[in-house]
Amino acid sequence: MARTKKSASKPRKLDLESCLVVGIASSALFDLRESGAYFDEHGEAAYRTFQDEHLEEPLEPGVAFPFVQRLLSLNDLDEDQSLVEVIVLSKNDPSTGLRVMRSLEHHGLPITRAVFTQGQAPYEYIEALGMSLFLSAERSDVDAAIKLGFPAGHVLPSTAAYDDKDNSVRVAFDFDGVLADDTSERVYKAKGLQPYLKGEAGKRDQALAPGPLQRLLADLNVIQDREEARADSDSSYRPRLRIALVTARNAPAHERAILSLREWGVRVNDAFFMGGVEKARVLGVLRPHIFFDDQTTHLDGATDVVTGVHIPYGVANEIQQKQVN
Repeated sequence: MARTKKSASKPRKLDLESCLVVGIASSALFDLRESGAYFDEHGEAAYRTFQDEHLEEPLEPGVAFPFVQRLLSLNDLDEDQSLVEVIVLSKNDPSTGLRVMRSLEHHGLPITRAVFTQGQAPYEYIEALGMSLFLSAERSDVDAAIKLGFPAGHVLPSTAAYDDKDNSVRVAFDFDGVLADDTSERVYKAKGLQPYLKGEAGKRDQALAPGPLQRLLADLNVIQDREEARADSDSSYRPRLRIALVTARNAPAHERAILSLREWGVRVNDAFFMGGVEKARVLGVLRPHIFFDDQTTHLDGATDVVTGVHIPYGVANEIQQKQVN
């Protein structure tokens, strides 16, 4: 297949403080199973030769590709300024990273910035580049980033397929341990359901502290504001970005979640308070292009219908890690 030609559109201004910045590892963006297996078997020197020999063979899209592609499409809301910037963060060296950049060009994905740090995890650059999300298929890199307080997520294997003709961008979040911190989750884990519900009812007017991805939601809301402005001036325009909350909370604990969103100045279009009902039931209908949850048990059953991202943050993951060890 021939490489996609670059468009002739003029470059947009980039202000990292005024746009949504996402960092993504090549392992999440492309299917690197073959390349990874070759590296593991033959080592770095042979891997470099392998990538040079296959430079003109584009990598196939990976699990997070559909989400990133749709997210970047929202830049058409502003001809002058970027609303979304995606930066590749890769442990490849600059030479082997050439195949990644060629693959971006081939697939027509407008990503022009990259960080290649040979053999070193590049997550330390998340804060410096103003990222509100870092995605990787390497769990160890995500764990390290979370420990440093960075907004990182582990992209899980998925067989979900999306309609290429659908230009919508659907994003779904869990609440505790994702948008909010794990304060309430710690009560639930330590004392059980009834004390948790009683505590949440008594604190329904107290907002929780923001969690790892609260800023991401805020940045997405800014883009939604731009869409609303476009719809107001153009009656034919239909907003594409839609955000959902899918949480195990139910009444009366739902009130604290709603109040927290209000206090943080953020919003969602849809909310599902599942109260123990399997989230996959809703996700199979909602079909978000990405779903963030702090517990893999809520993601494992939905890998055929959604791109799932595990946020290894908070007490639920601390307990799981202790059980593994």
